[in-house]
Amino acid sequence: MTRLPVVHAITGASGAPYGLRLLQALAEAGQPVWLVVSAHGWRLLREECGIGSLAGLRKAVGAGWKSVQVFTDQDRGARPASGSAKTEGMVICPCSMATLAGVATGNSRSLIERAADVTLKERRRLILVPRESPLSLVHLRNMVAVTEAGATVIPAAPGFYHRPKRIEELVDFVVQRVLDHLGVEAELIGRWTGEPGERGIAARRGRAQRGSGGGHKSAGKRG
Repeated sequence: MTRLPVVHAITGASGAPYGLRLLQALAEAGQPVWLVVSAHGWRLLREECGIGSLAGLRKAVGAGWKSVQVFTDQDRGARPASGSAKTEGMVICPCSMATLAGVATGNSRSLIERAADVTLKERRRLILVPRESPLSLVHLRNMVAVTEAGATVIPAAPGFYHRPKRIEELVDFVVQRVLDHLGVEAELIGRWTGEPGERGIAARRGRAQRGSGGGHKSAGKRG
């Protein structure tokens, strides 16, 4: 049976490594992906991951790129904009506060916002991964609004019980939670077993090889 695609949007919230790693993990799992990157999302990929072009992104994803189909954010008539195009759901990672506001109010100013609106109206899974601090009352109210509409908000806030030693392990912690909520089988980090100390972390059953990337500079917060 053919697997339905997951719509994966990358917007202009600092946190591009989360979006890149999620794309890599989805591709490595053989999950079809409809990818949409906003203009500011491309800026963040360039500044935080050193990826300034589609060719660079393809190289970072590697062999799994064959599972990825790219759409332009300005094309609000593309397949992700229609509810008749079946998908497994959508994730916006990272999700800027401007994009969050657009989704909360149903503005549909771009393909990303329209695809999120479609995901909600079709009662499919919508996952938003905001990366902002501190949060204003406007941000919090928008998060409540999208949650009431059926979305799941997973803040890019990694845990530490797996005793990370590298930045990549912090990124994997958040990406693993997103994959779990998407229903995509992957084991990027050890899981909590309830035992004390290091025994509390189950050994990883496997770890997908990472593509290239780097840099952790902050940048704009626009959608």
